Amino acid sequence: MSEQGCYSPSFKKPSDILRMRRKRARSEGVCAGTSSPASGSSNVTASLAGVRPFSPGPLLKGQGRSGGVKRRNPFANIENTYNSPKKRAVSSAEDASECRKALAVTLLCDGRSSTEQNANLRASFGELLSTDLNGKQSDNQNKKTSFSEEDSSFEEDLFATEKVIPILKSPEAPQICGAPPTEVCREYPADWSLKTRLLFTSPHSFSWAEHLKAQEEAQGLSLHCRAEYASLPQNIQDPRSCTELRCGFQQCLQYWQHPSLPWLSLFPRIGAERKFAGKNTPWAQDAALQQSLMSEWSVSLTSLYSLLKARLCPYFYVCSYQFTVLFRAAGLSAAKGITALLSPTTRGLREAMKADGIEFLLPLLEEKRKSKESCSPQLNDNSQLTGGADPSDAVTSQHSDKEEDEYDDEDDGGLSWLQDMGIQDKIKKPDAISIKLRKEHNEVRLDHRPESVVLVEGSNTFTLINFLINCKSLVAGAGSQAGLPPTLLAPTAFRGATLQMLKARSVNVKTQVRTGYQDVCSLEVTGPIMPHALHALTQLLKPAQKGGFSVSLYTHEPSVVLNVPVTKLSESDPQSNMEQDLVRCGLQQSTIQQLVEPATLGKSALRQLHMREFSYSWSS
Repeated sequence: MSEQGCYSPSFKKPSDILRMRRKRARSEGVCAGTSSPASGSSNVTASLAGVRPFSPGPLLKGQGRSGGVKRRNPFANIENTYNSPKKRAVSSAEDASECRKALAVTLLCDGRSSTEQNANLRASFGELLSTDLNGKQSDNQNKKTSFSEEDSSFEEDLFATEKVIPILKSPEAPQICGAPPTEVCREYPADWSLKTRLLFTSPHSFSWAEHLKAQEEAQGLSLHCRAEYASLPQNIQDPRSCTELRCGFQQCLQYWQHPSLPWLSLFPRIGAERKFAGKNTPWAQDAALQQSLMSEWSVSLTSLYSLLKARLCPYFYVCSYQFTVLFRAAGLSAAKGITALLSPTTRGLREAMKADGIEFLLPLLEEKRKSKESCSPQLNDNSQLTGGADPSDAVTSQHSDKEEDEYDDEDDGGLSWLQDMGIQDKIKKPDAISIKLRKEHNEVRLDHRPESVVLVEGSNTFTLINFLINCKSLVAGAGSQAGLPPTLLAPTAFRGATLQMLKARSVNVKTQVRTGYQDVCSLEVTGPIMPHALHALTQLLKPAQKGGFSVSLYTHEPSVVLNVPVTKLSESDPQSNMEQDLVRCGLQQSTIQQLVEPATLGKSALRQLHMREFSYSWSS
């Protein structure tokens, strides 16, 4: 009795409920078959009032059905059906707009020019415009009130009018159907940052760049060592049969490196600890071997600087595990003498350079300071012309003065408030070292940032070479790169260098465009790609690809800041004289003309480069 008291008197088992529903459905089906069609349909619709069938679509009438009607889907939403009020309103509005558009098009296509047709045409367009505006307003109202309704935003997206989804192209795909540029640009700015990968794409095949013959490889190697360049025609009909083109491509891939360890990839060095992990490094625990590697490296660095000073080498890179140094000969990047850019730097490195007597500049900070100085007299002139000061300007100046006062307080050690309270003798004051560090917090904030790039000019570059040779922190003392000297990269041969070659491979892919898919040919070049190699490859592909290709450039990010401008070329040293002095540096004449131009990219680097009808366009 106690167990039965736990249940309600009207409780029925689920099996009883299912049996009653089947019996009721069977009786309703018999009644619908015996009654008239009209009464049957009315009874069915009455019995199904407010209940949606299982499958979407018009309500089921039940004619010719032996069993009962479909049960209601408990997971369905009344708005997610064909019979929903929202769906019917959208479909009716679409039908009306389609009819009006068809009427307008018919009147436009008809050649008759009667006043009545013109009036009908104006009326149809007026109604179409008004209905569209009303529809947009109603949609906006519905969207505003949708948060108070039970409809979710997901359902509104489902039943909204169909939107055209633009087809996105991959960045490597060339815009073959694009309009030609209005201005013809025959050259792009020099990019002094190091690249790790180039991906060329073109509608024309790159099959001419693969499976070179032994004679073509030997000839390309000989041309590189002799610094000779073959002239190519403006348009090559059959690139595969052009020996000069294939030999020139082999020549473009050559570069010189020290040290060279076949089982290790010595570029990039910054953030490359994972690549060195687990590799065989016998010098890590052998001090004598480390000393031998460092002495050979010092000889190679000295040889490179001697070639640079004689203008027989245009530039070279020193890539350590902490920073990258770019040495450039006089005349490159519109400089009067030899220049060196070092980035990123730290406060400790800059202090060590000062201690060795190296004079340097922070070009980005100097540029920022000059811009502030140039803006301040303009503001003073504007205030004098207006005859009065703007209140907002006064507030700004007061705020800046306040910040300067606070900065001065920080420089004093922040101890003035102790004197005001009279407890300066009871509290231990910080020592001189901590006060000095507090004053130099601005310098510390520059560490490892692009603004920390250092510019060394003239004879100070020779002192920088000696500093690098004797600097103990140049080589990692621990970790996977411990005891390994920095990597030297140059476009010309030097003492102790090893001739290396960039890796190139061509692949044909399909790229999505608006009309479907099209065949796009690609050429991938990987390795330490220097500025002269990038320019030589683009000059080579110009006639081979019939003046149409694109390239995606993957930059070694710590070297991006090497594009900052340096000292401008003076009026007494024309650019033509600089080009003549660099004729023997081993680069092509067109490459020299590009590299002697002043740097314009600043803290950015080239990311995309396109050529359309022998005209360049780029993005950084």
